[in-house]
Amino acid sequence: MIVVADTSPLNYLILIEQVQVLPTLYGQIVIPPAVQAELLSTDAPAQVRAWTAHPPAWLEVRSPLPSFRDSVVLGAGESDAIALAEQLGADRILMDETLGRSEALSRGLKIIGTLGVLREAHRVGLLNLASAIERLKTTTFHASPQILQALLDSVS
Repeated sequence: MIVVADTSPLNYLILIEQVQVLPTLYGQIVIPPAVQAELLSTDAPAQVRAWTAHPPAWLEVRSPLPSFRDSVVLGAGESDAIALAEQLGADRILMDETLGRSEALSRGLKIIGTLGVLREAHRVGLLNLASAIERLKTTTFHASPQILQALLDSVS
């Protein structure tokens, strides 16, 4: 399975200490250098920067070809993640941002966000979804209480 990740899902999974579900669910995760740079930025939380500075073996950094990169107009991380997913024929792209998700969908990419990863991890017994959502609420992650409750209801 080829999975490309944007910044946001990695950021939040690191912050709630659930990033280890990714290799179990998907094997290798590929990110473009722009996503790596965002995760290492001084604007990123210290915990995220520290994790990214010493990434696990299952995280691969790969640059999209210029011909793919030039075809997407978004922020650097989203743009390059979409371009890389297209280039690699990715099975999934991990992305939360609305504009990026819309662009990825318009290009026929299969998207999953942070909440979807947590739901999948819960379904295969890797974590407790309610606990993960409670931890997510302590971060800057934004989702309405109705969406979070619907997610919890979908697995009970």
